[in-house]
Amino acid sequence: MAESTELQARQTIHAGGEWRAATSGATREILDPADALPFAVVSEGDEKDTDLATAAARRAFDEGPWPHTPATERAALLRRVADLLVRDREELGRLEARDAGKTVEEGRVDIDCVADAFRYFADLVAGEAPGRVVDAGSTDIHSVVVHEPVGVCAMITPWNYPLLQASWKIAPALAAGNTFVIKPSEITPMTTIAVIELLVEAGLPAGVANIVTGPGHSVGARLSEHPDIDLVSFTGGTVSGVKVAEAAAPTVKKVALELGGKNPNVVFADACATEEGFDTAVDQALNAAFIHSGQVCSAGARLIIEESVRDRFVTELARRAEKIRLGRGTEDGVECGPLVSEQQRAKVEMYVESALKEGAVLRSGGKRPKPSAQRPESGYFYEPTVLDHCHREMRVVREEVFGPVVTVETFRTEDEAVALANDTEYGLAGGVWTSDAGRARRVAGRLRHGTIWINDFHPYLPQAEWGGFGKSGVGRELGHAGLAEYRETKHVYQNLAPKPVRWFAG
Repeated sequence: MAESTELQARQTIHAGGEWRAATSGATREILDPADALPFAVVSEGDEKDTDLATAAARRAFDEGPWPHTPATERAALLRRVADLLVRDREELGRLEARDAGKTVEEGRVDIDCVADAFRYFADLVAGEAPGRVVDAGSTDIHSVVVHEPVGVCAMITPWNYPLLQASWKIAPALAAGNTFVIKPSEITPMTTIAVIELLVEAGLPAGVANIVTGPGHSVGARLSEHPDIDLVSFTGGTVSGVKVAEAAAPTVKKVALELGGKNPNVVFADACATEEGFDTAVDQALNAAFIHSGQVCSAGARLIIEESVRDRFVTELARRAEKIRLGRGTEDGVECGPLVSEQQRAKVEMYVESALKEGAVLRSGGKRPKPSAQRPESGYFYEPTVLDHCHREMRVVREEVFGPVVTVETFRTEDEAVALANDTEYGLAGGVWTSDAGRARRVAGRLRHGTIWINDFHPYLPQAEWGGFGKSGVGRELGHAGLAEYRETKHVYQNLAPKPVRWFAG
């Protein structure tokens, strides 16, 4: 590992087709969360860099060819990008693992999903009709509804799934004919920089794709308020999302917010009636809570389980949680990596300490692991933690922890299970486990969450919309609705035989 003094800063701001350093000359070290050592240095942009990138995107939209490029040609470019992602899958997967602290296998899966997103939106626009004809009740009138790009889009993405979340914005925006400026998280920018390089390699015209690496308080804030930005799409925490919406309000730009979640995983006793069913439900509860160290907006962080099977289920869940192999994500055999930063680990520790003071019972984890060859002492590791006997008044139950912590609540009736699952300010996702098909449909229909998994947890489909209720945000990503976020609707009404109206004398 090179010392920080040996690392050479990269020009990571891309504006108008050129890579450049920050106007101020500022840089930022990117740390590997497994050992807290820097492995890259990037440009640290600010408001001036943001204005330059936005001006480039504005020119490319107002004067460039991309908004008027036929949908089939835009789709072809997206498919070329998908092919390049497949070509660079191993390199990008490892870079994502090192940047965000996840395992290489998770990184590879992310790249596969990114390629799928580009292909999906390519297919979606390539197969569309040019417009929807509206019957005006006369053969002399031709009326059609068409879709046009929004314009210049600002994209602000989070640190937990850097490239995946970026692709959910970039692919539909380009498919619709927009230009954009993207600001990745300042602590995990590396794969977003890489995908801009792939867009250039695929032949995207200069100025269509722009990136400014830098902090939210300068770059993100400026993008949100900038008068030349037509849409701002933000994925991240609710507090920051509110600030984005407030900054965007004076210019009345379109806003899409994908925010936090506090997601219930409801397990009925009948799902555990067989040994296979019990083992599957426990295994999926582990995946729901601890994939990517729980740093997932849709994590099943609230286990809500029927009282009759609670003791056995939680005992097995805790036993298996203790066996999860923690370590550097690029090492073979590692199942769970570190948290992304010291700040994030301190936040998790605060929530666990608060829960124990409020009466929660620690069944596993709850501390930093012992250092090892795979877990340097300087890394931001935290053990997978199971907190039993939790209740709604606890902060750890109400608020998004975003770490490897699962809380356990119990119920006796179906109505009680639904009430507990819906007793949250968030409404992003949730799971229901039952062998009763009727109950599955009833409970899924009553849950106020954007995505409901039945007898599963975490899969998503590019064809399906992703969004939530309550403080989980507004707007949709993926699917037809995800494409619609990046479009405006225009009604073209043509009178083929115009005649005087004679409303007024003259």
